[in-house]
Amino acid sequence: MARARAVVVLTGSELSRGDKTDANGAFLARELTSLGLEPSRIMIVGDDPAELEAAVREGLEAELCVLSGGLGPTHDDRTVETLARAAGRELRIDADLVRQIEEVSRAVAERLGRPYADFTPGVHKQASLPDGAVALGLAGTAPAVLLECDGRLAVALPGPPNELRRLWQRVLESDGLQRLLARVEQPRHRVLRFFGPSESAVARVLEETGGEGEGLEVTVCAHDLEIRVDLLERPGGKERTAHVAEALRAHFAADLFAEDERPVAEIVLDRCRTLGLRLATAESCTGGLVGARLTDAAGASDVYVGGVIAYSNEVKERRLGVPADVLARHGAVSAEAAQAMAEGARDALDADAAIAVTGIAGPEGGTPEKPVGLVFISVLVPGREETERFVFSGDREAVRARATAQSLHALRRLL
Repeated sequence: MARARAVVVLTGSELSRGDKTDANGAFLARELTSLGLEPSRIMIVGDDPAELEAAVREGLEAELCVLSGGLGPTHDDRTVETLARAAGRELRIDADLVRQIEEVSRAVAERLGRPYADFTPGVHKQASLPDGAVALGLAGTAPAVLLECDGRLAVALPGPPNELRRLWQRVLESDGLQRLLARVEQPRHRVLRFFGPSESAVARVLEETGGEGEGLEVTVCAHDLEIRVDLLERPGGKERTAHVAEALRAHFAADLFAEDERPVAEIVLDRCRTLGLRLATAESCTGGLVGARLTDAAGASDVYVGGVIAYSNEVKERRLGVPADVLARHGAVSAEAAQAMAEGARDALDADAAIAVTGIAGPEGGTPEKPVGLVFISVLVPGREETERFVFSGDREAVRARATAQSLHALRRLL
């Protein structure tokens, strides 16, 4: 069976100018890989019509082209008309799609107190599809569009990540994609996630075991102090895949924390849920990032009760009960302050477990004794408490991200 290529085209001048950070490319690449497709290119292109058409034409040379963005009602939303032109298809108004978009638009017009006539041109524009294309559902007024062309497939999705991911599920269920996948190798995908070893240490073990080949593809990625190893097993690769996976498990047994896609925050919440623990946070240098990671997980509210962002010493004293003499003798960035913050968050928020983070994120504020990147993390659960000192490298954003990840893993290990 053939290995099918996929190309992702991300549209919008806000992306090409750097005004907005892409959140769709990596998601789509992971999804395509898990389906057995080879994401050969991810392209970001602005709203210039000629450049957009060139990118779409290139994308249509692959077995699957996924387009993101440019499906709105305004003049610079050109994705569908460009797709039609590149595929040599006429644009036709889909009457059923008109009714669906009109229903949404009339509700918006009523809410805004505007005449529906203002929306009519946009409705007709968004309901215009290339001849032979089908709509797979709406996100607001933007449809997901699927077009089969000469045995190849093109999919256009909205740009907002939550809308794209919701409509991607419709794409996965579509007959068009299923027909394409029937012609594609379906690899077995395994993921091993480690916290502790370096990327080079993992790569060395992979090399010692023979690495990829003979039906196995391996990728190693470091992110937020985690090392992720993806194993793609293709026909004939079962034995090698099992050998490599077992070697990694054995060598890094103490550092293997997951063999699935769940974020560490979700793992922590699940463990707290199992143990019947209520969780609180106290944050200084991370400014609420730990709480944000926890609340990203659906259902967090039955475990996570809340947090205190205690940036100033006054808030550390008044809201978390950190003793003034601890701050005077040891400073706000100290093991003693972190431990007192964790205990204060637990008591103030009536929790059972807590995470506290305090440090110097930079770029200023460091001293020879307490350099930029110094962070103290304290975690506690009933009957146990651990406080550790770290010095993270990188800029302010990197220090805060690494402190956030480290704090969640510290609690995971304690749990």
